[in-house]
Amino acid sequence: MNTRPPARRLPGRPVRLAALASAVVLTVTGCSVLDAADDSPDSEKAGAAGGGTRVVMVTHGGEGDSFWDQVRKGAEAAAAKDGIDLTYVSDADPQGQAELVRDAVRDKVDGIALTLAKPQAMKGPVEEARKAGIPVVGLNSGIGAWKSAGLLAFFGQDEGVAGQAVGTKLNELKAKNALCVIHERGNVGLEARCAGMRKTFEGKFENLYVDGSDQRAVSGIVTATLRQDPTIDEVVANGAQYALAMAEAAEEADTGAHVAAFDLNEELVRAVRGGDVQFAVDQQPYLQGYLSVDALWLYRSNGNVSGGGVSPVLTGPAFVTKTNAASVAGFAANGTR
Repeated sequence: MNTRPPARRLPGRPVRLAALASAVVLTVTGCSVLDAADDSPDSEKAGAAGGGTRVVMVTHGGEGDSFWDQVRKGAEAAAAKDGIDLTYVSDADPQGQAELVRDAVRDKVDGIALTLAKPQAMKGPVEEARKAGIPVVGLNSGIGAWKSAGLLAFFGQDEGVAGQAVGTKLNELKAKNALCVIHERGNVGLEARCAGMRKTFEGKFENLYVDGSDQRAVSGIVTATLRQDPTIDEVVANGAQYALAMAEAAEEADTGAHVAAFDLNEELVRAVRGGDVQFAVDQQPYLQGYLSVDALWLYRSNGNVSGGGVSPVLTGPAFVTKTNAASVAGFAANGTR
């Protein structure tokens, strides 16, 4: 599993999120983003250019997950363009994520971008941000909850629609028995994908729940499940790294099952080009990170509200297959697709 790169402050004066420094930033990213001095020349110069706008992005992504590296890269690119002082933090535990949002509110930042993988846990912190006059936008997870939560805008994929598209795709591929593997129980986005597939897929269908924090165990469970029911001819993974593990599991099981995936990275593009994975659904995480940060800057600087505050801004789904994988391979190699 890849090690997440150190957090970086972009650009401007540091955000003082005390609890983040001790509990989260060190744990998730491996170092603190809070150590630079306010009076450094670069900090003063960038702060003047960007007006000292401070944005915190709080996600539920796990450590070393290439998907969230792409989200972060997009956020950093937008922050660099807009002269924003960006802090990225993450906690897979919903209560931990909620506390990170509260830390940002206490620090009186200028904007918050967050995910709503567990919407109920975020309800209170988002309300606190609203009362403090801090604009909040959503990205990636929670497309069905962002408006009721009071978020300004949302950037991501409609996971239910994406799931339906995958179900239709599997029908076209003549699949008869599909397994949708969920690596994080209770994640609304993953559940919506599988529920969408169930709506359109015409064959036999079931969910398989695994612990995504243990890749070896995931691979072993998938192998055992395929051997137990050799009629399963399609395994759908909810993440690029899981798809690669499941491709190995399918090969080991040797039952003829194929693998498809939601999400994309460089290795998965190679796997699609090589035929080890049938196709992948790209929701463009880089774009999600970029647009959410840029939207906060546009709102603060010009009063713009993406989607008019009533409709999400969709970033997917788009299918990457063997026929078009070469066109995205270069971007994937750069870590932006």
